[in-house]
Parts: sequence; structure tokens; C-alpha cells
Amino acid sequence: MRARAFAKINLSLRVLGTRPDGYHELRTIFQSIALHDTLTIRHVAGPFRLTCDDASLPRDRTNLVWRAADRLWKAARRRGAPCGVAIHLTKCIPVQAGLGGGSSDAAATLRALAKVWRVDRQSVREAAVTLGADVPYFLEGGTVLGLERGDVLFPLPDHPRRWVVLVIPPFGVSTQEAYAWWDESRRDRGPKRGRDRARSAGSLALPDEVAENDLQSAVSKRHPEISRIVASLRRAGSSCSAMSGSGSAVFGLFETKGAAFDVAGALKRGNRSAIVTRTLTRAECRRLAAK
Repeated sequence: MRARAFAKINLSLRVLGTRPDGYHELRTIFQSIALHDTLTIRHVAGPFRLTCDDASLPRDRTNLVWRAADRLWKAARRRGAPCGVAIHLTKCIPVQAGLGGGSSDAAATLRALAKVWRVDRQSVREAAVTLGADVPYFLEGGTVLGLERGDVLFPLPDHPRRWVVLVIPPFGVSTQEAYAWWDESRRDRGPKRGRDRARSAGSLALPDEVAENDLQSAVSKRHPEISRIVASLRRAGSSCSAMSGSGSAVFGLFETKGAAFDVAGALKRGNRSAIVTRTLTRAECRRLAAK
């Protein structure tokens, strides 16, 4: 069995404050893209095994794929540790890039093993919430508004198809670092105004193609290349450009495939890479996930 784990971009990411549980209150619009990792699941004798073609990633219980398998095994009310299945993970989604690769891998694991171990949909969703704030989104796919930690989801009308240029700088940004930098910048500038909070939280409508990412300024302060890439994409005609999630990837949306490839070729240099992909609808995510 094979399962595809699609990446995401954040068409909008507003940080509304810090929650009592230590997480941040968010208003974000997730968008699936066709770039994906692939999980190959095999029936085997003996304990659960995880392999990966990326030597930099852990293959033990710290990997979200392993953790997802363990949570679902328990949800299936099975005893001991997971067994009878091996998963090989083929990575294409860059790590520490704000594209949700680890969370998407976890969601794909839940979907696939739910079929193998006959776990109901509600138990799968409950397991997803325990694995990370982004994981529930990847069970949904398409264009989705995320509130609270980003895990209270409201499906939106599918965003019009766009070609996506992803520019990946030669450095990663951890989620913890990005939010810590935002916290620091917030202390420096004082409390957020009430009307800004209301504007950020008030509407469920899909915004115009003008991306906003409240983390971008704080991350760019430490990594100025991110701001330069955003500016380059906008000059090249992108209808919407911003850092995705907590970074370090920057995306730009384009009307045509040709324009996207031209821009990607122009922005790829040195250790910086550029990937051309496209947006996916919710129906496409579900149809293509198991192909």
C-alpha cells in the first residue's frame, strides 16, 4: 500500500496572542499543494519498523510517523507495541520549511493504518489532535480556515488553481524558534490593538490574494534572505507571496505553469532551491492520497 502526504502553504497566518496552555492563538488559511512525501506500507512479521531515504531524519519513536502508528495501535485497543507493519518514508517535502511535512506524514500514517487495523474515523481524528496542531488539517486537505491552535477547522471554498513556486533557502527554521522570535518582537512593540485582533478573527471568508504572515517579520529579522525572496517573487508577478508557516520556505502564486517555471529558474541560485508545484482542491487530495 502507498499513501501520499501532501505539503501545505499558509495563504494567511495571523497570530492573535498567546494561550494559557502555552500555544499561540491563530487564524490561518491552509492550502494543500501537490508536492508530497510517499509512505510505502508493507505487512511484515515482528515489531513495527520505520525506514526513510533521508538520513537526517530519526527512524525511532521520536518520528511523527512512528508516534502516529503507536497512537493508532492504542486506539485500536491492541496490546503491547505496534507490530505487523513496516513503513518506508520517501521524503520530497523540505524539512524545517513551514510546509507541514512531518504533520502530513503523520496524517497519512493514520489514514493508511486505520484501514489496516480497522480504526473508526472519530478515533483517527482524536489521535491526530494529540500528535500536533497541524495534523488534523492534513486529514481534511484543500482550502481550510484554522482557528485556536490551528486545529479548529472550517473548510472553505476551494481556492482557484494556481501554480506555486516554492523557494527554499539554505537554512531551516524551527517552529519553536519562529514563535519565540514573534513573542520577543511583540514584547518590543507592546500589546496588539484590539481592533487588529478583531479584524484578524472576525471573518471566515477567503481573503484576496494578498498574503499576510505575522511570523515573517520576526523571522526575516534573523534571516533577511526571506524578505528578499518575497520581494523578488512580487516583482516577478506573483499574485500572492509570503513565507509559509514558520518558514523558511517562501511561496509565490502564478496563473500559468510557464510563468512559474521561468521565475523558479531565475530564483534558483547557489544553495537556494526552487520547486514548482500547484494547489490542490479538497477532492483532489482525497482522490490522489492513496495513488
